[in-house]
Amino acid sequence: MEVRLDGRTAVITGASEGLGLAMAQEFAASGANVAMIARSADTLEAARESVVSAIGSNSVRVEAFPCDVTDVSQIESTWTGITDAFGEVDILVNNAGAHAIGPFLECSDERWQADLDLKLFAAIRLCRLAMPGMAERKWGRIINVLAGSAKAPGAGSAPTSVSRAAGMALTKVLAGEGAPDNILVNALLVGLIRSGQHTRRHANQAPDKSFDEFIAPKAAEIPMGRIGEAEEFANMACFLVSDAASYVTGCAINVDGGRTPVV
Repeated sequence: MEVRLDGRTAVITGASEGLGLAMAQEFAASGANVAMIARSADTLEAARESVVSAIGSNSVRVEAFPCDVTDVSQIESTWTGITDAFGEVDILVNNAGAHAIGPFLECSDERWQADLDLKLFAAIRLCRLAMPGMAERKWGRIINVLAGSAKAPGAGSAPTSVSRAAGMALTKVLAGEGAPDNILVNALLVGLIRSGQHTRRHANQAPDKSFDEFIAPKAAEIPMGRIGEAEEFANMACFLVSDAASYVTGCAINVDGGRTPVV
């Protein structure tokens, strides 16, 4: 089975590093045009250049669109820019997010709202923009990138676990509504995967240790005994947005080495 995305156009949020960057590279290598979205213009442009360099091909377009997805007006203007540049959008990956956790009683209304704006409402607004065109063409793929805490929240995991659980419910709602028009909507629940947030945490908390030494206690809790790589996550995403996954929708799939206790 060969997974190809030739002729498709994908939009990926949170695309300047980590999972988003890995998906942008994998999608482009599989033949898709890619619109990369993130807040920092400089970081995003560097990421775009790295994707173009990695694929070494002129057959696909990879463009950067700086955007704060918590800002409604920026979402709308960015979407207009993407459709002006590429035409129709076939694939949407809602990947923007941050690891915001703490004790419930310490979470202010402002912190709740910021988390919901970033992880839930951004996805809602982008899906609202993407789905009409997908329905018209009878082909579309949407992935909501969530976390294992959406299924198995623990103490001290607010607001992230609640926002992610809402994202899982959104996935199921959209899968049901999109299915008659061949719009397939799934969620990928990330576990402990090497990404920018973990390398920054390593630099801040234990600069005297190697990354592997720093992450070893967490890796030991994973049944596979290691953390994942962003490329492994991108491989699953690429499959889900391809024709090879033409009968898969409404699923929340763990990509976590067996870490999450709920299937």
